[in-house]
Amino acid sequence: MTYPPQQPGSNWPEPNWAAPEQQQPPVDQYGAGIPTSPGYPGFPPAPGYPPYGYGMPPAPPASTNGMAIAALIVSIVGVLGLCAYGVGGVVGAVGAILGHVARKQIRQTGEGGDGLALAGIIVGWIATAIGVIAILVIAGVVLWASTQTTY
Repeated sequence: MTYPPQQPGSNWPEPNWAAPEQQQPPVDQYGAGIPTSPGYPGFPPAPGYPPYGYGMPPAPPASTNGMAIAALIVSIVGVLGLCAYGVGGVVGAVGAILGHVARKQIRQTGEGGDGLALAGIIVGWIATAIGVIAILVIAGVVLWASTQTTY
């Protein structure tokens, strides 16, 4: 008997005080072996932790590329600028170009923000396309109105 008594469903095996050559590897409730730490045979690692000596500390989070953030912001401003007779299309093109430059920098430096840059590219080119269409429609309406005669 151990002190304190082992609780039912506990993952910790009963200690085995036999000689090392007579010890059996610990077994869980399903008959599978319990992983043991190399420095502490017979004892499993604490729940949620890898066995002793394994695993690497997590890498520090990568910084986000500033140009990727700028590309998305400028592209969104371009979409909002579409209300000004399609002028936002020009701003959207700037945002898309910034996004392309940001993705190139991200591939070279390994920074984060690739998704932001891609979103800036997509939103920027969509704003540019809508802006070009709006400018063409406005120009067509002005040209049509100028050729109409009134009596």
